[in-house]
Amino acid sequence: MQVDGKHYRSIWTERVSGQVQPLVCIIDQTRLPHDFSVLEIQSLDAAVGAIFNMQVRGAPLIGAMAAFGVYLAMQVDASDSGLSAACEKLLQTRPTAVNLRWALDEVNRVLSLVKEQDRVSASLQFAEDLCMADIDMCASIGEHGLALIKTVYAKKPANGVVNILTHCNAGWLATVDWGTALAPIYKAQAAGISVHVWVDETRPRNQGAYLTTWELNNQGIAHTLIVDNAGGHLMQHGLVDMCIVGTDRTTRSGDVCNKIGTYLKALAAYDNGVPFYVAAPSPSIDWTIRDGLAEIPIEQRSRDEVAKLNGMNAQQKASLISIVPDHIQIRNDAFDTTPARLITGLITERGIADANETDLLALFPEQA
Repeated sequence: MQVDGKHYRSIWTERVSGQVQPLVCIIDQTRLPHDFSVLEIQSLDAAVGAIFNMQVRGAPLIGAMAAFGVYLAMQVDASDSGLSAACEKLLQTRPTAVNLRWALDEVNRVLSLVKEQDRVSASLQFAEDLCMADIDMCASIGEHGLALIKTVYAKKPANGVVNILTHCNAGWLATVDWGTALAPIYKAQAAGISVHVWVDETRPRNQGAYLTTWELNNQGIAHTLIVDNAGGHLMQHGLVDMCIVGTDRTTRSGDVCNKIGTYLKALAAYDNGVPFYVAAPSPSIDWTIRDGLAEIPIEQRSRDEVAKLNGMNAQQKASLISIVPDHIQIRNDAFDTTPARLITGLITERGIADANETDLLALFPEQA
């Protein structure tokens, strides 16, 4: 997608004179929206840190970063023990998003069939192929979601606008390119459909405020930032035509685990008859579980994410402030689970399924 008119991916490789292997580059998402900074990831530990510290985030991008992390590890130790240790270290970074485990299982399977001396090149090829597959999946999700937006748009009066509410950031910054929940919106813009996006701030890390607004602004798409608790109010007043969110892990029965606050939006949408869609690429579907509430581990993150805020002060310098005293007890669940019964449909790269096992397996029969 676009940054100041130039195309970027969220993660890519660059060949540099004097370097035997290409460098891995990312956009440091902890610096957005005030500072666009490209960061070189040069080691396994740097890849681990980038995932844990959320310099890269979003389930698909975490999977891609993990694959590149293995590539960096293979440059140091391409033995079976080195591969196993690298995968285990990466797996411990973020417990909820299933793409991480999926990517590591896949790269481990591929490299187990490759001689040690060939594992650097094989792991690089795997990571690059994973990125291209992610781009294709997200583009397909965009096309399937576009059909839904077209249906809403067709019912609008002349010069009508489709109002879409999203939560967190499920745009191209959360994937390699295009995004999941935002891909249909980007496709709608390209198709000449007028869209407006209600952007939840998404406390405590403010991915909506910091990242989604930054993406939409660069792409020239109309949007309005709202506080997290405003979505239901807007739905009550008929100001939301549909909701589209992403997913960090979806069960085979259609339960969806996504950024904390998603469940409350789904409840509000259900109560107000607003369609609630989840953009779900197949690597984010965990076919090994059925009960999202009981079986998906919910990441507990630092109290500082809740107790402190990043921003720019009056002197236009980055500033970190505390909003509560240090002695206040804080719980910081990073995700919640939305039951399948509240979900209108799952937008996958193969089509749209009702949120149930039968419909998902109709699209992915190989998982039966």
